[in-house]
Amino acid sequence: MQKVEHIGIAVKSLDISVPLFEKLLNTSCYKTEEVVSEKVNTAFFRSGDTKLELLESTDPSGVIARFIEKKGEGLHHIAFDVEDMDAEIKRLKAEGFVFIDETPKPGADNKLVCFLHPKQTNGVLIELCAERKGN
Repeated sequence: MQKVEHIGIAVKSLDISVPLFEKLLNTSCYKTEEVVSEKVNTAFFRSGDTKLELLESTDPSGVIARFIEKKGEGLHHIAFDVEDMDAEIKRLKAEGFVFIDETPKPGADNKLVCFLHPKQTNGVLIELCAERKGN
């Protein structure tokens, strides 16, 4: 893993949360995107070298809606940038980690993503992400 790529925050409403984070970070949201496969709308912010991703559910049965219902708005995941997704999955599996999804799938911000199960990472959902190539 190379660096923290972004921190994901589950929110009920981007309409409310985007202006809040623009004031908080004193910067504009630089990108919004719908990720249909994950049933979310996303909004991205950059503060120095740090990126934040706000996640709003587009479906009451979606993973973000269920997360908010169970835990409320707040920290959802920490994403780490990886150079070689397949090699990192292989390495982590050899270390005994369990993945929610072992096959990388398209995510927001032109990334391929997969997630480790939070039961093995002290309750923190960990996302691995790598740049999609050849788009």
